[in-house]
Formats: sequence, C-alpha cells, structure tokens
Amino acid sequence: MARRDKGVLDLLTELPWWVSVCVAAAVYVALTFVVPSIIFNGIFLRNLAQLAPRFAWAAAIFLLPAAVSAIQSFLKRRMLDRQSGIESIRSLSWEQFEELLGEAFRRQGYSVQGNTYAGPDGGIDLTIKRDGNVYLVQCKHWGRTKVDVKVVREMLGLVTAHGAQGAIIVTSGMFTQGAKSFASGKSIDLVEGHQLVNIIQAVQGRPAVPASATVVGRQPGTVSERPGASLRRCPRCGGDLIVREARRGAHAG
Repeated sequence: MARRDKGVLDLLTELPWWVSVCVAAAVYVALTFVVPSIIFNGIFLRNLAQLAPRFAWAAAIFLLPAAVSAIQSFLKRRMLDRQSGIESIRSLSWEQFEELLGEAFRRQGYSVQGNTYAGPDGGIDLTIKRDGNVYLVQCKHWGRTKVDVKVVREMLGLVTAHGAQGAIIVTSGMFTQGAKSFASGKSIDLVEGHQLVNIIQAVQGRPAVPASATVVGRQPGTVSERPGASLRRCPRCGGDLIVREARRGAHAG
C-alpha cells in the first residue's frame, strides 16, 4: 500500500504522547535559555530573552501531537476491545486492521512501529520489538482470497535484508497449503483469521505491557518466543490450535 511522506509532527503522533511533551519541553528550554546566549557576530543575543513568551508558543506546537497520540491510543484500545469475532474484524478497513494488530502486540509486551516509508511498503506493515529481538509483520486484510506462497517467499527475503529475527504474516482469511508448506521450519509465522480471533479475545480488556517488562512464564535472559507462536495457541488451555474443515452443513469448507 502506498504511503505518503511523513513530517516530524506526523511521526510524533505515532509515538506515545509523552514523547511529544518531552520534545516540547526541550524546544522551550533551547529557545528560551540556549539561543539567547549564543554568540552571533561577536554580539550576545540577550535581547532574545525578551521574546521567551513567543518561544513558549513555538514549543506548544509540539504538544499538539501529544493530544492526537493520546486520542488515537484510546480509539485503538476501544476498537480492539469491541471486536466480537472474525466478521467484525473483516468489517474493518485495512488501516484499522493494522492498528488492531499493533494494539494486540502492544498488549503482549512488544513495542510497535508502523511503516514510515514513503511509497510501496515492501511488505512490511509493522515492526515489533521485544528483548532486543525484531520481527517484521505483514497484514493481509483478505476475507475470501487465500494468501499464496509468493507473499511468504517475499517476506522471507525481507527478514534477511533487514536482519530481523523473524516475520509474521497475519490474514483475516486463510493461507494456501503451498504457503503453509513453504513457511514450515522457517522463521516465518502464519496466522489465519480464526487464530487471530483467539488472540484478540485473549488480550481484550488488558492494558498494554511495557516492552521492557518480563513476560509471564519466561525467565529473564532467555530467548523470546516468536510472536506468532502465541497466536497459534489456545488462550485458555495453552494447547495448539488445529485447523479443521467442515465437511457438511451450512459452513462446509
């Protein structure tokens, strides 16, 4: 999906709100106390200190992304908590689908970064990190068309090119058997719609976990579990989820 160039304010809205507050404070201090003491052509610009109130307004511009970020974060949390099943997930736009997955990973303790590249995204929609490990995420908001092996091959190449520990491809639909066979034994996890529903239900109502926090059930210093592994397990009993195909009835196939 094509993306436009993003400015500083756009990027700040994608970061936690407190980042913008820190930037605003730094800009205010720099313009109020640092700039007036700079020697320019041998003259101290002391008269700039009189313009401190105006500098405060300039710094306040960087508070706007903080408000936007806080509102967006609230809306993402509410969107995730309102999901009731695969049909509600499929009714989302592709942008909302990416935001849904980003919020789900945050609640699992990953730091999440959206695609910041202009132009074609190259198959990377999200970059998630935890315990020093980096994973690439591709979101396929497809309901009827199955994701084929070509997508998986391209994602494997991106893992190598970016030096990531692995990748995860999430679809609201299903993968072809060829895609599953190719991904088997490789550093790529495939998550289908019914598996995604389970993980969304498992994290609903939970706050986001700090990326630096220790994940329950794993000792500090051990290698992180690949993110897709938890998406393929039952959130209640911990057993592996198995795809079964209905042979008869209204939902056959």
